[in-house]
Amino acid sequence: MTSFQWQSLVPILPEITMAVGAMALLMVGVFRGDKSAQLLNILSIGLLLTVLGLILGITPFTLTTLNNALITDSFSQFGKAVIAVGLMAALLLSHRDLREGVMGRFEFPVLVLLSGIGMMLMVSANNFLSLYVALELQSFPLYVLAALRRDNAQSAEAGVKYFILGALSSGFLLFGISLLYGFAGTLDFSLLAGTLMQNGAVPGAVIGMVFVLTGLAFKISAVPFHMWTPDVYQGAPTIVTSLFAIVPKIAAILLFLRLLNGPFAPLTPDWIQIIIFLSIASMIWGALAGLVQQNIKRLLAYSSIGNMGYALLGVLAASPEGTASVLLYMTIYMIMTAGTFAIILSVTRHGEGVESLHGFAGLSKTSPAKAYALAALMFSMSGIPPLAGFFGKLFVFQSLLESGFYIVAVIGVVTSVVAAYYYLKIIKIMFFDEQQESFDDAPSSQARYFVAALSLAFVLFFIVNPNVLMATTRIAAQSLFG
Repeated sequence: MTSFQWQSLVPILPEITMAVGAMALLMVGVFRGDKSAQLLNILSIGLLLTVLGLILGITPFTLTTLNNALITDSFSQFGKAVIAVGLMAALLLSHRDLREGVMGRFEFPVLVLLSGIGMMLMVSANNFLSLYVALELQSFPLYVLAALRRDNAQSAEAGVKYFILGALSSGFLLFGISLLYGFAGTLDFSLLAGTLMQNGAVPGAVIGMVFVLTGLAFKISAVPFHMWTPDVYQGAPTIVTSLFAIVPKIAAILLFLRLLNGPFAPLTPDWIQIIIFLSIASMIWGALAGLVQQNIKRLLAYSSIGNMGYALLGVLAASPEGTASVLLYMTIYMIMTAGTFAIILSVTRHGEGVESLHGFAGLSKTSPAKAYALAALMFSMSGIPPLAGFFGKLFVFQSLLESGFYIVAVIGVVTSVVAAYYYLKIIKIMFFDEQQESFDDAPSSQARYFVAALSLAFVLFFIVNPNVLMATTRIAAQSLFG
């Protein structure tokens, strides 16, 4: 009988630290109540900074732990670092509401941390059992967060819709996993890849893969599994919506990449057809449905659906270059989204956040700094050069063309042009429409200004030295392909 080696836990030290820290903060909240919400938020940000240091400090070799259930490599380390930064941004955006608003509940930062543990484990999953546990650990705190405003009917509705459709997606995922296990007799990614390589695309394995991908498509809100997204984005409290928009989809996209280029690599001709459909449908529906939206959160929901379509274009390449383009695109998208929500949250009227698009009319006259910052972020999201968003789409399309998907690339460019209309519509409303009511004069949270400033600086000055992030994404992508 071999003794347990504590050194084997080093690869998951960030997750262990987060779990222990979250439990400690939960105990503080239990004894001090909601008055500790702001303190717990600050401590959670400090904990995430510590975790980020641990992630960056782990030697970037490929290591497995817990009987090969989890893997740590450059790919997972990059994903975990981006997730930690995204979680910190979401907590910074929520700081003022936890201090002053109806959202001052101590559970908020604890639930964010618990969901973050699931996200980090998702990008390290190396078999389907750890994948499922990580996915559910990510999802359950988000269901609670969506319904955190129990006195608000829209928030309760958002939580119920998210939970029911999330449970449905978990059912698809589990059914697919059971089919794959019945075919291959293993849950391990490497062993499954070997079995598929040996036996080829047998119907049972292909059907199992389809169900697994269907379950994950729910998580990234790819069309036609996007139904929950607009309603949940609109109904959830805005600080919760910002969390949904900034972080979880990064973990899901990275899990897509690990699955498709790992255990499902022998089935590439089969899954490429699925990804083509998901990406084209998401880009088209995200562009067209967004045109008629009058609520800023619903519009950003359809924007996120379209952006997941563009991210899936890089997945199609099934190459290190394509994977690197997806990592770059998702990082840029996360930073742009964080800045956008930082500004949206800082625009209030009568103490309430402005959600109607026409509610932003005249913002350039009363708060020109916010208007110009939001305009720059909207230009970047629409892919206008030389802003960061342009480079995100450029490298995705470049990897797609190198792989020969010319028609899909043309569709992507056309839908990007169509989607630019609703980004430009926001700018037009802010600068040219007449203001109906005055905005609140009270200054917003300094934390939100900090997030907005960092996001804006990244978007504007990414062109100065893009090679640092691009080189990092290439190293991360290469580790996925051995």
